[in-house]
Amino acid sequence: MNPLRVIAVGAQPPMLEATGWGDFQLQPCDDLDTAAILLQQAPADALWVALPNAAALQALLHWPSLSPTVLDCALVVSLAWPVDGLALVRRGVQDLLPLNAPAGEVARALRLGVERKRIQRAERGAWATDVATGLPNHAQLIEHVSHLLALREREPAPMALLAVRVEGFATVQARLGGESAHVLRRKVAVRLRAGLRASDVVASIGADSFAVLLAWIDAPGDARKVADKLVAALQRPFSLQGEAVAVGVAMGISLSPEDGKDAHELLRRSVALAAAAPALGRAGYANFSERGAVPAANDEE
Repeated sequence: MNPLRVIAVGAQPPMLEATGWGDFQLQPCDDLDTAAILLQQAPADALWVALPNAAALQALLHWPSLSPTVLDCALVVSLAWPVDGLALVRRGVQDLLPLNAPAGEVARALRLGVERKRIQRAERGAWATDVATGLPNHAQLIEHVSHLLALREREPAPMALLAVRVEGFATVQARLGGESAHVLRRKVAVRLRAGLRASDVVASIGADSFAVLLAWIDAPGDARKVADKLVAALQRPFSLQGEAVAVGVAMGISLSPEDGKDAHELLRRSVALAAAAPALGRAGYANFSERGAVPAANDEE
């Protein structure tokens, strides 16, 4: 069995050899930004994050790459002080341990977290639709992209995969409740779908993330034009319980064949770029050659 690749942020976990929970390949790094870069370069089975104080906890909760990371990577957190871990669990953290937990407990948490993620991936493959939005889910998106790439081998043509990160769901849930947050997700999905051609695909790939497959573009610049259009649409306020609610939006763009010919690689790159693009108080988009911002729209729904 191949060793499990674990990226360790901050204080390193204890030696995990001879714990009986398998082989681990640890890759240490100093901070979350470095971890995001490492995850972009190659996927990891698990991410171990040490949180020595409240500031570190807030940094993790506001880490732009948190949502895409927990989609397929088991996130295990170690804490050095008593804290309510429900906020972390709601954001996708697999397990919480004390900072001085013995090696056996750490290895167990990492291994079981990885196995849970593998089960979740299998379940995503079994269910083709995201129940909350009615959109295709992560697994069906990969299937769409892979099928299209196979066709492109016989009939070469450019295509693009956009990752859309939306900020504001957590705030809506805290202020207006969970049902309003679900309604907001559905409204975001409707606006994305309305701004595209029938041949394009919108998918739900996370609690605050969507993907858009542009099945056919005439030139790479077309993907940017679509991104501008979608960002402008999402920046119009949404109406929830009689209130006007605004969201932050960031997009990442990967192009085929320039950025790759594998569905997983294209999605991983666009998600990483969306995670890195600014979305606090303004909209942004990014691809590998440029970054920029789109002015927010002021009209109301």
